[in-house]
Amino acid sequence: MQAAKHLTSQQTSLQEALRKVRTGFIAVAVFSFFLNLLMLATPLYMIQVFQRVLGSGHLPTLFYLTVVTVFAILILGLLHTIRSWILSRISSWLSGVLSGRLLSASLTSALAGKTSGAQPLRELGQMQAFIGGQGITALFDSPWVPVFVAVIWLMHPWLGMLAAASAVALFVLALVNELSTRKPQSEASREQSGAYRFAEASLRNAEAVQAMGMMPGLLARWHELNTGALDKQETASSRSAMILGLSRFLRLSVQVGVLGLGAMLVLRAELTPGQMIAASILLGRALAPVEQSMAAWRTFITARTSYVRLQELLHASPEVPPAIMLPPPQGHIHVENLSFKPPGAENLVLQRVAFALAPGESLGIVGPSAAGKSTLCRLLVGIWPPTLGSVRLDSAEVHAWNREEFGRYVGYLPQDVELFAGTVRQNIARMTEASDEDVINTAKLAEVHDMILRLPNGYDTQIGEGGAILSGGQRQRIGLARALFRQPKVVVLDEPNSNLDRIGEAALVRTLQALKQRGTTIVMVVHHATMLENADKLLVLREGKMDAFGPRNEVLAHMNRSEPAQRARPKPTTVQIQTPALASDQAPTQIS
Repeated sequence: MQAAKHLTSQQTSLQEALRKVRTGFIAVAVFSFFLNLLMLATPLYMIQVFQRVLGSGHLPTLFYLTVVTVFAILILGLLHTIRSWILSRISSWLSGVLSGRLLSASLTSALAGKTSGAQPLRELGQMQAFIGGQGITALFDSPWVPVFVAVIWLMHPWLGMLAAASAVALFVLALVNELSTRKPQSEASREQSGAYRFAEASLRNAEAVQAMGMMPGLLARWHELNTGALDKQETASSRSAMILGLSRFLRLSVQVGVLGLGAMLVLRAELTPGQMIAASILLGRALAPVEQSMAAWRTFITARTSYVRLQELLHASPEVPPAIMLPPPQGHIHVENLSFKPPGAENLVLQRVAFALAPGESLGIVGPSAAGKSTLCRLLVGIWPPTLGSVRLDSAEVHAWNREEFGRYVGYLPQDVELFAGTVRQNIARMTEASDEDVINTAKLAEVHDMILRLPNGYDTQIGEGGAILSGGQRQRIGLARALFRQPKVVVLDEPNSNLDRIGEAALVRTLQALKQRGTTIVMVVHHATMLENADKLLVLREGKMDAFGPRNEVLAHMNRSEPAQRARPKPTTVQIQTPALASDQAPTQIS
């Protein structure tokens, strides 16, 4: 309870950024003060012209009044420009400061199993559009409504009462607009986000959609999701349009009423013609912020909803303080009593895994599907924190390392290789500015240099989104080169030969031999016996548990001895994948 309360009260990056631009908003409020004060110039000019100039016929007075009024209007225009410029700079600054943090939080959220895609960045864009747009200016002008009503009241109480009643009526309509559109607008935004995420997932699987004729089903599902969002949006828009129409009718009718009432007061000699026209102008100015607020209410609700969602994301993914800069590791790996349950899962997928590797040793991990091999790889490189136990690199928890420094010493090739839109060179260099020598040396170590030179533009070839122009084997080999960039001390490879042909697999074997000669610690998930030639030790996983661990030849011999016993067992009635390993209810075999 106390931890949750602390998490809620902790200031997020969004709140911190808004606190830093508070001075800018104060400046906007100051400019709004003088801007609205100068709005009185035109009504005062009307009054003075009708009372002083037309009555006296004094042209110099008209000239000076006109010059002063035009100068005031010029200053008003400059203040309006400066105010808009400040708000635009604030919105751009917020986007620049928060976009990286939100991308990091989205990545953390995705690792925790909560996929949000690029939606947080869209939410930030909606906040930016509101702050940099015209809708927010109505919030700074609204406090001046009572001031303009008071000025009208000073001209005549009847006009003041009419102005006050119309302002109150418009505020009530604005409140009704908020209450009637808040829920459908929020639901529409949420459902639209879900529809966008579904569309993004469909695009990522475009090949499967096209190959298996899934387009009609996907379109039906998209139509279902999008229709729900559109229905809610239409409900909110219809209600808002009705209220906006009513507010416009009220505002125009009141302005006509002010002129009519003012004309009657002029005929009764209780008001001058200049005051009548000035009252009409002031009333229009007084009611304009309210009407503008109602017109911009949808963007305000969207921005407010975006703020709430971003707060939830940032609270759920708190910023990790910079870790201490540890010395370069030697490559020792210690896994102690490691157990793990993925986010949202009920059962452990790894249980009590423990082993150690010295610098320069290589470990092969084998086992059937869903044995926990890929999960173990993710834990070794710190993608997920262990549920129980620890994973240490040179005696330090992998999560205690500064992630940027950790990445310099650890290479990782996931089972599903994802490359980034850009050039081959950028992908090998991990999207950093690296020297040509480092990139080429890494490519030669991974034995992909010649393959890259055969591409249309060599290292400068644009590979497209996700490496679209490359084959599966080419993507895997470039992914291997990315893992080996800057000669890491530890390399974790999850099925590095799954998409390779015989030539690529032979190149991979030579690369592993070169890594061993350099003293690199290697962990690799393999399915083919040929890949085990370079393994010093072997770890057998089954149902998330260790079946055997030890030197390669001894584990293989032990597995071969256990095969006859497995074959002698009665065959199950359902088809199962058999793998040479001990029964899962036995203790892990440590072979030395």
